[in-house]
Amino acid sequence: MLFIIRIFSVFPLWLLYFLADTLVYPLVRYVVRYRIKIVRKNIRMSFPEKSSKEQKTIINAFYHHFADILVEIIYGYRVSDEEMRERVVFENMELLEDLARKKHGVIAYLGHMCNWEWLADVGKQFSDKSIVEYNVYRKQKNERADKAILLLRSKRGGECVEKQQLLRKLVQLRHADHPFVIGLIADQKPSPRNAHTWTTFLNQDTAFLDGGEVLARKFDLGVIYANITSPKRGYYRIHFEVITDNPQAMHENEITLTYARLIEQNIRQQPERWLWTHNRWKHQREK
Repeated sequence: MLFIIRIFSVFPLWLLYFLADTLVYPLVRYVVRYRIKIVRKNIRMSFPEKSSKEQKTIINAFYHHFADILVEIIYGYRVSDEEMRERVVFENMELLEDLARKKHGVIAYLGHMCNWEWLADVGKQFSDKSIVEYNVYRKQKNERADKAILLLRSKRGGECVEKQQLLRKLVQLRHADHPFVIGLIADQKPSPRNAHTWTTFLNQDTAFLDGGEVLARKFDLGVIYANITSPKRGYYRIHFEVITDNPQAMHENEITLTYARLIEQNIRQQPERWLWTHNRWKHQREK
């Protein structure tokens, strides 16, 4: 996998997009039909007000975007810092940096929106170089895939922290001499035993992971949401929104439910930009 990434990453992005349109998209959408049943069901249930034609338009646009993400991840292996700053723009970085200094640490919630992998560039775009970025990730069962993910994400300057090691890392960071930001993708489906927080999300009864909220309370961290949009192909804008700078004063589940509302609004802005291949609603709430 790493060999393929290194070879194709030397191609210019316009050529990779050509391959995405002519090879990757038709292969994934019509030949492999990658998780097409899940994608159709998710979009149908999330947008019941839309006609079947409108839903199909979102499905096709999503698979085009999915193909773009695959080639953009490869391109990101060799992209220069200058070009990445043009393609990934953090509109109000000062808000994130101020909160990191004020609280010593921040949990930055995001979702599988647009090109979430390129958001790891935030660590290289801090004006305050004392702030350190950490990215939480889930260890892959495939060892080669795991190594590839670690390599690609670390290329942008942040340190990857395996999900199961996050608590230990925060204990260490409590006494660190630098402020930090921890990127947390929290829109995956939790296992049934971890499905404690439920809400209506995209017209469906949905469980959310609440680990970020628990840690924010325990370590008194600031919490923000990274709203990601794409003005055009290959370009992304990130606008930070403060969820709280005083997590211990928030009601139970309030941080998690606020995140759920913010990411739902984000998805409705550009529904084709969310990762619909997740079997997000596999588990049902126990009666």
